[in-house]
Amino acid sequence: MSQVVAENISVKFSRHKSEPRTALAETDLAIDEGDFVCLLGPSGCGKSTLLNVIGGLTVASTGTVTVGGQVITNPGPDRGMVFQNYSLYPWLTVRGNVEFGLRLNNWPAQRVRTVAGELIDLVGLTDYADQYPKVLSGGMRQRVAIARALALEPKVLLMDEPFGALDAQTRSRMQELLLDIWARKRTTVLFVTHDIEEAIYLADRVLVMSTGPGRIVEDFRIDLPRPRVADVVASREFTEYRRQMLSLLRH
Repeated sequence: MSQVVAENISVKFSRHKSEPRTALAETDLAIDEGDFVCLLGPSGCGKSTLLNVIGGLTVASTGTVTVGGQVITNPGPDRGMVFQNYSLYPWLTVRGNVEFGLRLNNWPAQRVRTVAGELIDLVGLTDYADQYPKVLSGGMRQRVAIARALALEPKVLLMDEPFGALDAQTRSRMQELLLDIWARKRTTVLFVTHDIEEAIYLADRVLVMSTGPGRIVEDFRIDLPRPRVADVVASREFTEYRRQMLSLLRH
């Protein structure tokens, strides 16, 4: 049984005194538990719109989304979200940011402390637990955002170009960190990107979207061994996946 199912999802945004704009054409999607799936497409193709519908942040014009068999109508703790702009609370420390959702959901104080400590350690920020976001680098802030998203033990982790604002070296380290966390926890991941190499490197499946109004036009199952070390990334198979996806995006 698929953990995330979107059926006949479309989104139209109304404009003042003009025809509604179709941001997402009718789209179907199914993701199995524990899968790492990337949504790949050019800017403005509806990737983030589809992600936000699944996250409960955007209301679909048609269709339904279910997570774990439950129909999605609003945000919920079963879906963790990580955005490109970090979205941390500047008045809270690293620990305070990770603990925030747990306290909001009335978890026992000792459990809050334990879970937050484990996640902060998992993302390598134990020495910075009492620091505020303003003193952290971009990569460190994104580590906090990932830890916070995982704190409520969501069924699905939704990530909207989370490494897009990072420099190449930091981005590579964050990709490795994310894959390490995913390998340990096996949380289902839906990851939005416009970077072909990033999608192939990270995912079990890459769903390629067309330009607006966006729709999924191809579903690539990435049959490459993990971990995807340098030899895998330089392989003929990796290059062929890249060629096919680039051809789709160009047309």
